[in-house]
Amino acid sequence: MLKMNPTQPEMLRFCAFLFVFALFFGGSLNREPVVKNYQADIIVYGGTAAAVTAAVQAKKMGKSVIMVSPDEHLGGLSSGGLGFTDTGDKSVIGGLAREFYHRVYMHYQQSEAWKWQKKSEYGNKGQGTPAIDGNERTQWIFEPHVAEQVFEDFIAENDIEIYRDEWLNRDEGVTMNNDRIESIETLNGNVYTGKMFIDATYEGDLMAAAGVSYHVGREANSVYNEEWNGVQTGVLHHHHWFRNDISPYQVPGDASSGLLPLVSAEDPGVYGSGDNKIQAYCFRMCLSNHPDNRVPFPKPANYDAARYELLARVYEKGWDRTFGKFDPIPNRKTDTNNHGPVSTDYIGMNYDYPEATYEQRKEIIKDHELYQKGLMYFIANDPQVPENVRQEMQTWGLAKDEFTDNGNWPHQLYIREARRMVGEYVMTENDVLDKRETPGSVGMGSYTMDSHNIQRYVKPDGYVQNEGDIGVKVPKPYTIAYQSLTPKREECQNLLVPVAVSSSHIAFGSIRMEPVFMILGQSAATAAVLSLENNLAVQDLDYQLLKKRLVDDKQVLQ
Repeated sequence: MLKMNPTQPEMLRFCAFLFVFALFFGGSLNREPVVKNYQADIIVYGGTAAAVTAAVQAKKMGKSVIMVSPDEHLGGLSSGGLGFTDTGDKSVIGGLAREFYHRVYMHYQQSEAWKWQKKSEYGNKGQGTPAIDGNERTQWIFEPHVAEQVFEDFIAENDIEIYRDEWLNRDEGVTMNNDRIESIETLNGNVYTGKMFIDATYEGDLMAAAGVSYHVGREANSVYNEEWNGVQTGVLHHHHWFRNDISPYQVPGDASSGLLPLVSAEDPGVYGSGDNKIQAYCFRMCLSNHPDNRVPFPKPANYDAARYELLARVYEKGWDRTFGKFDPIPNRKTDTNNHGPVSTDYIGMNYDYPEATYEQRKEIIKDHELYQKGLMYFIANDPQVPENVRQEMQTWGLAKDEFTDNGNWPHQLYIREARRMVGEYVMTENDVLDKRETPGSVGMGSYTMDSHNIQRYVKPDGYVQNEGDIGVKVPKPYTIAYQSLTPKREECQNLLVPVAVSSSHIAFGSIRMEPVFMILGQSAATAAVLSLENNLAVQDLDYQLLKKRLVDDKQVLQ
């Protein structure tokens, strides 16, 4: 206990105590967060399905691997609502991708997996082959939480070292030495040093930060001698265009009254020309019509019914396909996708996303969320919507048991396209349509060349139209070149890019399917390990060596 009148020695001892206390305790309170340095043979950046398969493959090949994930939830779109898998020819899906769909199958063989619906009641409707393929012991259509659990099991069983909510410092977080990445630093200040790196993000953020060439938008058809790449005015595929004459003006027919929301005043561009625009994004909602597992569509903040006036005019013309893409997944749920001229695709509102800062991206994502929530509320409640449509929409709602930490809303916006690398080899429609031989297969694609709408504009006749929606079937499964995963040699020698692959816009429209990303993630990791073991730049890896290992691991290459 201190005395009221301390002696000089006591005062000196007390002052010394205060000094030591401030030095060791007060100083620590103001100290910067501890920055950690991590090392591994392979650093995988991303939280997508491709990131998981890449990390698992590297570990299976005996290398140390660290997964640096900006995302808390693993799997990207595969666990983010896209449960009605776009597969094409399922026979060309092998390796870890097929293992994923086998594990989904095994889950749904359990009686307890069918909580809201009897297994016998689920319509076995798939794309090309059944959703539940008993002969192959695979299931291609699933609930989001089931997919996420499979990815988590992959990580746990293979003891993958993973750090979540770790965002690359895109300005100065990549350390290069002699055209090789030495390390990456995240916004938290943590440093990840590796011998090989894999960028498995939808956005290609690591690739871009490392100085690798890339493209955003559509190339002109003349660039790669293509037909379906550039501006496609007048081309009307699918069902996502205005079949009737709809006025885009506030007062129908009166241009002086101004345009309705979400209609561009810009000229769409010359047919076949290139631009910096990208196909529309949306959320793949998981909806339920089970009364005990349905959350009614909420009225979002700042809701404005005027934003959906264009849809009201479409309904007025007799459009009746509102529920055309409520694709059924198990347990009376859906994978709900864009369908029609005005739907969940937020056309023209994502152009800035690929190059935007993280904060700007958050704003764009939130804007998409509010638009889409408002759309669902509008259809379920607005008197301009036909009564039978409103009544049916009111039987649907967000699935109560999905995305439970995010208000039952998907964690992942559908980034259909962002940056695309310009690497050693550029995949184009000539590869996809079997017009030229593609070198060095590391996997196969087979889905239609598919681009969603890119812009909504006013035609010369004064009516509104969408542009950019393309669907061109491929004649047969096609091979994807190893060199489309590698940057140009002079730019980076120890990086592989299995998601933002080197591809033209329209070729990417087929490649960009989740099973293909899983395939390419596994192949990229295989190449990284073999390049490391042979002390080679990834561009110099002997393809025959790579091919042998891929075939051994049950990848389908031909």
